[in-house]
This record gives sequence, structure tokens and C-alpha cells, in this order.
Amino acid sequence: MKPQVAGVSAAQEDVDAIVALVAEFEHAQQDALPDAFVGLFRHDAFWSIPYGTALTGIDEIGVFARRVLPETVGQQLTSSFETEYIQFIRPDVAVVRVRHRPVTRDGELLDNLLSRHREGRGRRGCRESSEAGRRWASLVAACPGVAPGTALHLMTKTDGRWLVAFAQSTVPVEAAAPVEVDLPAVC
Repeated sequence: MKPQVAGVSAAQEDVDAIVALVAEFEHAQQDALPDAFVGLFRHDAFWSIPYGTALTGIDEIGVFARRVLPETVGQQLTSSFETEYIQFIRPDVAVVRVRHRPVTRDGELLDNLLSRHREGRGRRGCRESSEAGRRWASLVAACPGVAPGTALHLMTKTDGRWLVAFAQSTVPVEAAAPVEVDLPAVC
């Protein structure tokens, strides 16, 4: 899927470079490559990981990546990354929304397993449905920290290379009911 692109005019090669950088994030995370992961950030980057922990600078990001990424090697699930949206603030500054979704090590999206399970109910595909459902449940139980989510990155182009200057990673929280917000009247 191609990302939606907005903002000031930017060269297609910059869009392609940002999409490639997101693909590098995916590769570094899936293959547990902390140095490659850290190399995608500016030296003065700020990253707010899920649940509010803040990492300031390449050294803190490096400590985190070297502690967390190697632990993921044996997990049955990892994450896919997809560049959904790029807004160029300037030709050398972009806000990028990245969607990440749990995938099996052979590349199957976890939500596809659940869909196969749901679609197979009551049909001849019941056996496949049950197997997909059991596999989905066992993967979720084995890897509770792998959840779908989004990340918002502020990327800058320095010396011809795009790097992450700021990142905010989030996990979705489903509301029990639609959230209503009363905004004050503005005169």
C-alpha cells in the first residue's frame, strides 16, 4: 500500500526514502539488530515508547534496543510496519504515521488467522477454522507484548539521509462506548 502524502511539495525520491526507512525499522526489529535499529535515529532523538517511557538521545535508545531486541529472537510473533501517511512540513522535515501489526515469523498477519477462524464457523471450513483459532490463541498467549499499534515519527533529512528525530509509539485502547468531548465555544 502506498502512503498518503500531504503537505509541502516533496520529491518522490524522499517519499521512497521514508518508506525505505520504515522498512529498515521492520527488518531491524524482526531480525533483532539493535545497532541497525539505533542507526535509524538522529543522535539527539527523543522516543516515547508505549505507556509513556521516554528515551532521550541515541545512547538511551541504544541501551533499550540492545536490551529488548535480542529477547525477541525466539518469539513466534514479530511486527510488520507500514507507512500509512507522510506529511511534509518542509522538504527536509516530515511527520510519518506508521502502522505496526503482529505477524508470524513466516509473515502471516495475526488478524488474518483470526479472520480465517471467524469465517470458518458453521461451514465446511470448521476444522481449518478451529486450527486457525487455536494457533491465534496460542500465539497471543505466547507473545502478550506484541500488539497492533501506531507510531508517529518526525523525520528529518540531514546530509541527504532521512532519520528519526522524534517518535511516539502507541498501542490502541478500545473505548467501551464512543468518546464524546465537549469543546468550549470559541468566539
